[in-house]
Amino acid sequence: MTIERYNPRAVEPRWQTAWDEAGLYETKTDAPGEKYYVLEMFPYPSGRIHMGHVRNYTMGDVVARYKRAQGFNVIHPMGWDAFGMPAENAAMQNKVHPAKWTYENIASMRTQLKSMGLSLDWSREFATCDVEYYHRQQMLFLDFLDAGLAYRKKSKVNWDPVDMTVLANEQVEDGRGWRSGALVEQRELTQWFFKITDFAEDLLQALDHLPNWPEKVRLMQKNWIGKSEGLMVRWSLAEGGKPEGIDELTVFTTRPDTLFGASFLAVAADHPLALKLAESDPKLAEFAAECRRSGTSAEALETAEKKGYQTGVEAVHPFDPNWKLPVYVANFVLMDYGTGAIFGCPAHDQRDLDFARKYVLPVKPVVLPPKEDPTVFSIYSEAYDGDGVLFNSGFLDGKTPDEGFEAVASRLENADLAGKPIAERRINFRLRDWGISRQRYWGCPIPVIHCEACGVVPEKRENLPVELPEDIDFEKPGNPLDRHPTWRKTSCPQCGAEALRETDTMDTFVDSSWYFARFTAPRAENPTVPDTANQWLPVDQYIGGIEHAILHLLYSRFFVRAMKTTGHLDLGEPFKGLFTQGMVVHETYKDGREWVPPADVNIFEENGKRVATRISTGAEIAIGGIEKMSKSKKNVVDPEDIIGRFGADTARWFVLSDSPPDRDVIWTEAGAEGAFRFVQRLWRLVSEAAPHVAGTGAVSDPEAQPGLDIRKAAHRAAHGVQTDIERLGFNKAVARIHELVNALAGPLSEIGKADANTKAAAAAALDMLVRLIAPMMPHLAQECWTLLGHEDFVSAQSWPAVDAGLLRDDSVTLPLQINGKKRGDLTVLAEASKAEIEQAALAAEVVRQALNGGEPKRLVVVPGRIVNVVV
Repeated sequence: MTIERYNPRAVEPRWQTAWDEAGLYETKTDAPGEKYYVLEMFPYPSGRIHMGHVRNYTMGDVVARYKRAQGFNVIHPMGWDAFGMPAENAAMQNKVHPAKWTYENIASMRTQLKSMGLSLDWSREFATCDVEYYHRQQMLFLDFLDAGLAYRKKSKVNWDPVDMTVLANEQVEDGRGWRSGALVEQRELTQWFFKITDFAEDLLQALDHLPNWPEKVRLMQKNWIGKSEGLMVRWSLAEGGKPEGIDELTVFTTRPDTLFGASFLAVAADHPLALKLAESDPKLAEFAAECRRSGTSAEALETAEKKGYQTGVEAVHPFDPNWKLPVYVANFVLMDYGTGAIFGCPAHDQRDLDFARKYVLPVKPVVLPPKEDPTVFSIYSEAYDGDGVLFNSGFLDGKTPDEGFEAVASRLENADLAGKPIAERRINFRLRDWGISRQRYWGCPIPVIHCEACGVVPEKRENLPVELPEDIDFEKPGNPLDRHPTWRKTSCPQCGAEALRETDTMDTFVDSSWYFARFTAPRAENPTVPDTANQWLPVDQYIGGIEHAILHLLYSRFFVRAMKTTGHLDLGEPFKGLFTQGMVVHETYKDGREWVPPADVNIFEENGKRVATRISTGAEIAIGGIEKMSKSKKNVVDPEDIIGRFGADTARWFVLSDSPPDRDVIWTEAGAEGAFRFVQRLWRLVSEAAPHVAGTGAVSDPEAQPGLDIRKAAHRAAHGVQTDIERLGFNKAVARIHELVNALAGPLSEIGKADANTKAAAAAALDMLVRLIAPMMPHLAQECWTLLGHEDFVSAQSWPAVDAGLLRDDSVTLPLQINGKKRGDLTVLAEASKAEIEQAALAAEVVRQALNGGEPKRLVVVPGRIVNVVV
């Protein structure tokens, strides 16, 4: 019988329609089974999915389908992170309203995602730009405001001059805006903030109780929160150069043990001392202005050239009234960190050393590395920040840095400066409150009103939502809400007088910091139904890119704490398990200076070397490195093209099989074709065997061969695939299914001639095989399931029950060595004793020939490992 090739273009849409009509993946909160929440980071509606989406959502879908088969009541929702600058940029460029652009893109991407056959509960879908969603976000804001978790203050901000909006420190990368790439400037604006610092200690400590998070992510968050235990040290200013009214500087330091290595003090450009001195020093005022034009993120300043301005002021060393140190204004010191003042110990801090070398300041080592000679040890171009003992440090000599810390603290806590201790212990955090104000239209309006008489007044809850106006002018740069003729004008909720609305909108990271909670009750009148949220949350398995380790993941952890404080839910963490998948990468190609897309490239071998030519011109082109798929380098593969050519199951299978899921996967045409060949092979295997095994009963003789081997192969594969999926080892699960297909191929090729017992074993094995592939290739699995005579959905079937007895090996094969070199294999019963293994080894032909009738000098048996005969 001729078997038709599997045709995914016909099969996949048919089953997708059937699943939708049956509401197969819609979750009922009161359905039986233990709850399980699977979520992938929701996408920005750019208009097209990419291969990264395919990989991310396929992984989540495998987990969701597997957990359903395990009997869990699974929620697996989808939504859209839909506010943000790209929509406004599109509005300006294409003369189209951001809402129209966004919702058209959502419709397009929804169709593309559905073509992947994802088991998503689309009934819970929402976009963050839906009025219904941001209405509830405004309710949360007002609750945070009432609880003291939202407030307004004037502060230095990162200003993106291209996007014309404020950026959080976390959104500044190498001194540039994370979206526009423009050099960020410092400005002073009145902004809205969330008090994430209220939870700094809890956010830090709780990281140790997230064992199912990657260690790298936890470490990144620990470093960002940045808990430091140190001293606040007061330095008096020497007479002569200090300005009137400023007599001292307070410095926070985590290394008071290095005070004897100090050679300068430095303050931020906005420190009160700098501001006061700049009033009478135009050059200092100009230098401070230059500092403000640079980025404010700590990362940007760490890599920038260190610049300073010597003020003429001197500070008196706390341990020696005759020791005076110059005070600089420096571009690498920020008012938002510590006290806005530092003391520099160049020998043991690279930043301070770079500064000292530039301005010819003393470099005095005070920590001696192990085994170094104190009489000759010096610092040159690299600071020493390791452990050792203190020297060149008076009463601290010979102590360890920790001992030195305590000795300095004790002495300065009991010393007096103007009636107060010179130092006090302090715990500082690097984490700063989250500035959420953004000067743009396409975002959630901040629901407050500015009244001349009453000040800043929250909007009444009954007046929510504060909706964005639809008639917007994008012809001019800046925030269109500022110049809207009517929207801004309103009345004060408190006194009824004419007032103005807040025109700042919320940072889009606010939108994505609680969406996972909204999915639990997406149509509720309040932001959450607390009992329902508590039932579903935390998310059991969250999947997304490690690039969100600081921004989204930290903000979400803050949000659940703030929502708990305001009564919207009751849990400690948003995500129980976190998995950060690798990227999808592809080879790059270049024609001169022009990047060439893979679709326009033909690759072949010539004289043992890979050669690439451009299909459109026939010209030979350069093969470049393997890099993340990006539009700029045109090394992008369109998922729609792949699904159109090979089907969704092939794309899913390839992204699961080619690489460990936490590593990058290299997309290749050969790899996709290989995955498609396996799809066809598996289809043929089932199609050819199905007519012979349909309607067979149960296995009559469990020990009879070859039925026993068939059953063993199937049950061992099921056990292995289950173990691998539980560990998110998708590539290993794929390998086991390949092994099972190989094991079944021989027996099934003769299944038509087999006895009833063997056919029954084959039927059970094929049923098991199809259920194993169902989470990964759901369309192919459903088609095979139907072919095997079943009328229901394979996606509704339980996970195969594994017979533990079939997992045991009756025999084991051990390497057989003679004088340490392998000469063959020895197969013995699994429960064979050491004496029985020795007897079998001596009876082996290769050993008998080596002994030539003699006795072995020694016989070494390591049970389960190896046999070595020494002759």
